[in-house]
Amino acid sequence: IVPEFLSPGARFALPTAQDLDEGTNGVQNYILDLDDHFHLEMQMRGDGSVYPELVLKKALDREQQATHRLVLTAKDGGDPPRSGDVPVVVTVLDTNDNAPEFEQSVYRASVLENSPSGTLVVQVHATDLDEGPNGEVMYLFSNATAADLQQMFLIHPHTGEVTVSGDLAVQRPLLEMLIEARDKGAFALSSTAKLLVEITDVNNHGPEITIASFSNPIPEDAVPGTVIALLSIVDKDPGENGKVACQIPDNLPFQLKPSLENYYSLVTSGLLDRELISGYNITITATDLGSPPITTQQTLWVQISDVNDNPPVFAAGTFDVFVEENNPLGAFLYQVSASDLDIGENGQISYILRNSTVAGSALTSFLSVSLANGSIYAKRAFDFEQLRSFHFQVEAKDNGSPALSAAMTVNVYISDQNDNAPAILYPISQNGSVAVEVVPRLADEDYLVTKVVADDEDSAENAWLSYHLAHSTDFTLFHLAPHSGELRTSRSLRSTDLLKHKVVVVVRDHGEPPLSSTVTVGILLADTLPQALPDFDDNGEPRPLLNATNIYLIVSLACVSFIFTVFLLFLAIARLCHCSASDEYEKYQYSVHMLPSSHLPPDVLEVTGVGKLTHTYLYRASVGLGCFVYTLPTFPIIYGT
Repeated sequence: IVPEFLSPGARFALPTAQDLDEGTNGVQNYILDLDDHFHLEMQMRGDGSVYPELVLKKALDREQQATHRLVLTAKDGGDPPRSGDVPVVVTVLDTNDNAPEFEQSVYRASVLENSPSGTLVVQVHATDLDEGPNGEVMYLFSNATAADLQQMFLIHPHTGEVTVSGDLAVQRPLLEMLIEARDKGAFALSSTAKLLVEITDVNNHGPEITIASFSNPIPEDAVPGTVIALLSIVDKDPGENGKVACQIPDNLPFQLKPSLENYYSLVTSGLLDRELISGYNITITATDLGSPPITTQQTLWVQISDVNDNPPVFAAGTFDVFVEENNPLGAFLYQVSASDLDIGENGQISYILRNSTVAGSALTSFLSVSLANGSIYAKRAFDFEQLRSFHFQVEAKDNGSPALSAAMTVNVYISDQNDNAPAILYPISQNGSVAVEVVPRLADEDYLVTKVVADDEDSAENAWLSYHLAHSTDFTLFHLAPHSGELRTSRSLRSTDLLKHKVVVVVRDHGEPPLSSTVTVGILLADTLPQALPDFDDNGEPRPLLNATNIYLIVSLACVSFIFTVFLLFLAIARLCHCSASDEYEKYQYSVHMLPSSHLPPDVLEVTGVGKLTHTYLYRASVGLGCFVYTLPTFPIIYGT
């Protein structure tokens, strides 16, 4: 192994040959193949024997030849002479003697000024002929690169990709940076390349077309080359984005010629014939050279003067106008427009309504038309329910002499608005009374009580009706079909149900906003039709248990009970204080006489139970001085229940 950096003259020991013969028959000489970098020199030992040495005669370059293959031949002095060969492989060890080299000395790239971070600008590449770490290349910005540019861009140390890393809104259109490629040898070598980045302007301004002068109308006998208009076309973007290309359609007898800087002249390029074409719409298209390009258009209407030999012409013979009913007075309906190939007085058009009638009334009572522009206005509010459509004619007349005219037919269709609430047809409430339906007491579930029938004079969805139960004395007893209006029982009737009910049905259309009507239905639970219908003003609800009269009665009863209790308490106290012994009982005994037909003794009182109290009890009563005595019942008397 021989280092690449050795200078010529360096020596290297070679293996010696062994010969069993002696003397002149032994090894006498060595021979080396011819090579540009090495030659062989013989050295003598002290004993007179020789040995070979490999001498470098030319500097090595590993990048050109990494391995040298030689053959060393040893010869003896015998007769015949004999020889032996040995291969000598010289491997050149790399030295960091090559700096990285860029593929280009100058890299050029462009990037949009609004490019986001991470946008790839360019990828640089350098190679190093050395091997190992000496040949590994890393990339970085040179210290000579401005700090603000190093913040705008980022270079990958291994791939050499330069990407956007900051805002590119700079005033300089061209940015210059130095990129360094450096190897990883012990004594690193490097080289630099220049990177020129052009900040491409974003095309955010379109061309502006300004009419500097315009001659209109032009006579039909104008010669080719007559200037009609002078245009100024400017684009505020710089560079290519500010360069503008202008054109007009090719099928017109006009031409757009550049004049001064940013100025163009519109001139005639052929003969004009007003009888064939009385005017031209010339669309001027200006497109900048940006990417993507922005286009601006400006249209000029050029009239050709002539005599009044053409009547006004409508674009269509008929037109349909749709207007909603209940329109405000003076509402704009439509603007008719007619064109006249003539110009000037001959081409001025006025509009009138031709006499006709609508629903038996003069058309002028319904509509008016602007004499100048053909705008048609409503003079009254339309009612879809009374008038759904009509037609009339508008006449366009020029001001030539003699005047020429034409007419077009306008069909007016009136569309419906939700301006009519549903009308209840059944059941009908007369004079504010409630419509009454009689339902059998034993009606089953889903029994048809009644069917609410309604109608809406509007049309389409404004007349689509739905039925809703707004109020019911008992919501669990009745339900209403939302589409048919059928009122049916939700369950079988019970004996505990109220005898009369009141339900309120709301009929609502599907207009916007929706309109509704209500009807109140009284329901009487009875098996036969009564001679007199009850009053349903109380909503069918039971009267409250407590009213003013009941409260007065309760208060009065409480007062009487309190006075009686006080009286009994007074008697008890007096009895305890003055009651004498049991013999006084006989003295002051008083018998209570019963009815003449009674079979009881006079001191016994008969009390008979009512309802569940089926026993009759006899009480013995006595009245003493200052006392009143009740005795326990002596015996019961049982009566049949």
